[in-house]
Amino acid sequence: MTAPLTRRHLLRALGATGAGLVCAPGFLGRALAASPVSAARRTLVTVFLRGGVDGLSLVPPIEDAAYHRARPSLALRASGPDAALKLSGPFGLHPRLDALMPLWHDGRLAVLHGVGLPEPVRSHFDAQDFVESGTPGRKSTPDGWLNRALDEEAGAALRAVALQPTLPRALFGDAGAVAMGRLEEFRLRGGRRGEEATRGFSALYAGAVDEALRTTGQGAFEAMSLLDEDRLAKLPSHAAVAYPKGPLGQRLRDIARLIHGEVGLEVAATESGGWDTHAAQGSATGAFANRCQELGSALSAFAADLGPRLEQVTVVVLTEFGRTVRENGSRGTDHGVGSAMLVLGGGVKGGKVYGRFDSLEPDHLQDGRDVPAWTDIRAPLAEVLLACRPGVELARVFPGFTPPPSLGLFG
Repeated sequence: MTAPLTRRHLLRALGATGAGLVCAPGFLGRALAASPVSAARRTLVTVFLRGGVDGLSLVPPIEDAAYHRARPSLALRASGPDAALKLSGPFGLHPRLDALMPLWHDGRLAVLHGVGLPEPVRSHFDAQDFVESGTPGRKSTPDGWLNRALDEEAGAALRAVALQPTLPRALFGDAGAVAMGRLEEFRLRGGRRGEEATRGFSALYAGAVDEALRTTGQGAFEAMSLLDEDRLAKLPSHAAVAYPKGPLGQRLRDIARLIHGEVGLEVAATESGGWDTHAAQGSATGAFANRCQELGSALSAFAADLGPRLEQVTVVVLTEFGRTVRENGSRGTDHGVGSAMLVLGGGVKGGKVYGRFDSLEPDHLQDGRDVPAWTDIRAPLAEVLLACRPGVELARVFPGFTPPPSLGLFG
């Protein structure tokens, strides 16, 4: 028998789960007053590549002889058929990311290499947790770095959105955040009690003794209903832009719709899986190449969809760790440390590979096997935040971390 819905159950369903809608009534009540992001700020979009991306295939050091020796079957060529696309210095870009080259040449795409957690963590679960909490080595942190980057006082109901089935760790926290698989599927939900909460929300607050509470709660429910039925499903979609089939393309398309719809979006997060390449990774073709094709095409379509609005949007593509320098016996790579990161959009000083990167000779490697995290992942994220949200309190977002001198990612 189903237990009756109580106010405690409702609040727990709405605020204590790691998925769905995380909010307070006052947060939703501002939905109808949603306004465009301030011109002084940029919308921040994060794309988390889950599984640990092989940065040496994403952005291969094609002029490093040690790279080619360590990867007899996986190394990408510097010239000839299916060669890596030439970037700056010794680096190339995976050939299936060719859709991103116009952004590189226009100076709107920057690459970082040797980025990761300050201490090696080769567990997917722990590494993702540390990256998204923004507190490496501390498992007790209750919230995520993206949530802490938001202003404490509530803003538009859709200021922080995750286009994926569950709310990512980075958006856990006191600031309101919404998770949805697709815009058309948006519903008030909160884990196992989500459907019950939707049915009981109005009745629960209608019976409240406190008139103010009843008014706030009912207004919040009506605001959410209006957003659900009349706004989200009708947000503009640019049919002329061809997004790739698959989850990432659809999710970025929906984020673009939210930006065009001027719903007050400040932060958007999404993800892409399938990057854990222990076997049959491939080089210019194969499993990894397929992932690159989807990523490059989706990001390129997103940029084209936004058009001039891209200047008010910054996109960060990150992962939890890199892969081993040497390929393994299954023609794949195992969990490593440093990887690559992409930053594109407004204000980015692109057309350059940032960060320290030494030759892959064995004496330069972490534990003799991995690309080191020469750049703490919090350093570029801090620069991105300062560019997107001037005045953000970095000590609150990344407690205990002192940012090094600027990498110079933004002009």
